[in-house]
Amino acid sequence: MGRFFTLSLILALIAFLSGCATKPPEPGTYRVLGKTYRVLEKADGYSETGIASWYGEDFHGKTTSNGEKYDMFGRTCAHKTLPLGTKVRIKNLENGLETQARINDRGPFVEGRIVDLTLTIAKELGMAEKGIAMVRVQPLDGVTFEQGLFTWQVGAYAERQNADNLAASLAGRFRFVRVVQAEVGGRMLNKVQVGRYTNRTTALEEKWLVEDICEKPWLVGYD
Repeated sequence: MGRFFTLSLILALIAFLSGCATKPPEPGTYRVLGKTYRVLEKADGYSETGIASWYGEDFHGKTTSNGEKYDMFGRTCAHKTLPLGTKVRIKNLENGLETQARINDRGPFVEGRIVDLTLTIAKELGMAEKGIAMVRVQPLDGVTFEQGLFTWQVGAYAERQNADNLAASLAGRFRFVRVVQAEVGGRMLNKVQVGRYTNRTTALEEKWLVEDICEKPWLVGYD
C-alpha cells in the first residue's frame, strides 16, 4: 500500500510539473517579464514614435544581447524588435536634434518606452539631464547586423602613462592601436584599443590575437 501510494504520488507530481512547464519561445521570439517579443526579419520601412530613455553606470560593462560589453560612452542603443546591428536615425521631437546609433541590445521593457540610449547619444539629443524625451526612430537604409566598425579593448587605466606603455608595446602587432579617454563612474579612464574591423564576424574570428593581452577583451564599436 505504501509503495503504491508513493508511486502514485510521483506520477501525479510528474504530470503536474509537465502541465506547468513553460513552453519555449518560438524561433525569432523572446520573452521578458512574461511578455513575448517577435524580432523583425528586416528593418525596411520601419518607423516608430515614442519615449526614449538612457541607461548608464548600473549596466556599464555588462554583456549586451549581441555579446558586446555595454559602453555607456559608446554610440549604441537598445530596441525590442529591430534586428541587432541595425543602424538607426533618432530624432528628438521636442528640440529637433537628431543623431545616429547602432542597436546592440534589447529593451527598454518599461511601458511606453521604445528605445534605450547610451549617455553619449542622450547628450547629443539634448535629453541626458531630463532623462527621457519623445523621439522618432527610423532605420538607415541598407545597414544591418554585421556591418559597422569594431575594435578590441584590451586595457583600461587611470594613469595615462600605463595605457601609453601598453599601446606602444602593441604597435608592432596591430595596424590600428589607440588610447581613448572616457569618464567612468566619476573618474577618467584611458582605454587601450587594438584592431579596426568592418564587421563583427571578422573581429570575433581574430579574438585569439588579443586573448594573450587581456583575459577578457571587450568588442566595442569603433567611433
